[in-house]
This record gives sequence, structure tokens and C-alpha cells, in this order.
Amino acid sequence: MAFDVKLAERIRARFGKIPFVEKKMFGGVGFLIHGNLACGVHKENMIVRVDPGRYEKLLQKKHARVFDITGKPMKGWLMVEPEGCKTAQQLSAWVREGVEFALTLPPK
Repeated sequence: MAFDVKLAERIRARFGKIPFVEKKMFGGVGFLIHGNLACGVHKENMIVRVDPGRYEKLLQKKHARVFDITGKPMKGWLMVEPEGCKTAQQLSAWVREGVEFALTLPPK
């Protein structure tokens, strides 16, 4: 199954002037800052890498779930179902979570 190209376009637009690199990954696309994933798209879902200290709290949000496409959940990574990033406000909040965390990581 292909990934949601329109969701990728919406995410891309939210980066504004923040420099990022787009990379094919997980059968979808990832948006990386200094080599670290901030967010991306897998099938119809948004992927967001978040601060592990905020992970459990964010996992409680409606439409957020554990990122697990291989049978090994990745701590600090979330999947956001389409309903959870439907509005511009929802999408911006998730992109901000990913970007803010990626900016704390050392460049790769």
C-alpha cells in the first residue's frame, strides 16, 4: 500500500523555514532534522518521534497509538491515525512535538 501523499504534503508545509531532509522509509516518507526523524507518514498514519519523557502522556491522546510495524514497538515513536491529524491545528501540534524533540538530538 502506498502512503498518504496529501498528508505528507500537509506535514511538509508545516515545517516552514525549519530545514529538513525528506527520506523514504517504512514504506512511506520521513522528515528528518540533522539526520533525526521528526515525523513522517506510514500508509495513512502520521509517525511522530517524541520526547520519551512525554511519550506516555502523548500516547493517551485520542487517535495516538504505539508505533509498531514490525512486532517490536519503538519507545518514543507514535502513530497518529488520520482522525488525529485531520485539522491544521491537530497536525501542527504533532509536527511541533516531533520537531522540538528532533532539535534536542545530536546531529547524525
